[in-house]
Amino acid sequence: MVSDVTGATGTTGTTGTTGATETADAVAAWERWHAHRVEAVSGPYGPLALTGTHWLTDHPEGRIPDVPGRWRETDAGVLLAAGPGDGLTLDGEAFAGEAVLGADDGPPSASRVAAGAVRLVVIRREGAWAVRGYDPDAPARSAFTAIEATPHDPAYVLPGRFRAYDEDRTVQVENADGRARGLGLGGELAFEYRGSPYALQVAVDEDDGSLWAVFGDATGGRGSYRFRFLRPGVPAADGSITVDLNRALLPPCAFADHFICPFPPPGNTLPFEVAAGERRLESALATGI
Repeated sequence: MVSDVTGATGTTGTTGTTGATETADAVAAWERWHAHRVEAVSGPYGPLALTGTHWLTDHPEGRIPDVPGRWRETDAGVLLAAGPGDGLTLDGEAFAGEAVLGADDGPPSASRVAAGAVRLVVIRREGAWAVRGYDPDAPARSAFTAIEATPHDPAYVLPGRFRAYDEDRTVQVENADGRARGLGLGGELAFEYRGSPYALQVAVDEDDGSLWAVFGDATGGRGSYRFRFLRPGVPAADGSITVDLNRALLPPCAFADHFICPFPPPGNTLPFEVAAGERRLESALATGI
């Protein structure tokens, strides 16, 4: 990769040396990013460990198969009732009795409730509550081999600009579990690729202002997973931001069927091939892309 850039810019001048150094730094940064991603998804409570998302509306009696305790929706949150024989712990202590749990936005490893090594996480989506189980012994985790990713390519590092909407918009999009849900969008991320303009609708994190896009491209379902995520960071005050497609991410549902990832909203499927970033999961259990 570095030799290609060196050949294009030359090696005898300051500009050529600087360009080669910058490319080498970008490649090294991408390799660190990729290694961190592999470590995160394959960890004991990473996305490969998810074994189920159980919507409480599907279990009005409060009993979830293979999940100890009784779980019921209340106005205050999810009421968990457990007996000594359920073998649950709450905040690291053996638990018997009742407790009201709110949505857990932290990492599964920090969940308040556990059944042995399994972490039980309460989530809420559009007013509906569910319980998720993360098991370090999940078959998907033991079968994982790698994330297939294309090495860093500077051609996919593009200058971009964020344009905020006058007010946030919500569009209904299908999710990986077959249900349609609202996806909040705060603006557009505009950029050019090979001389043509493109734009992706993006969500804006309420806490730090970072951007998030769900997008498809011409490799989806063939050379890559059917859609991917992009998290380009926080735009500058003037809206400028780097669109680095080398850091396209596989969505969580690429690692476990029990995630409810949103599909790309209308207009977020790029007509060209994004032959960059994470492409698909490599696993002894994988049957396709």
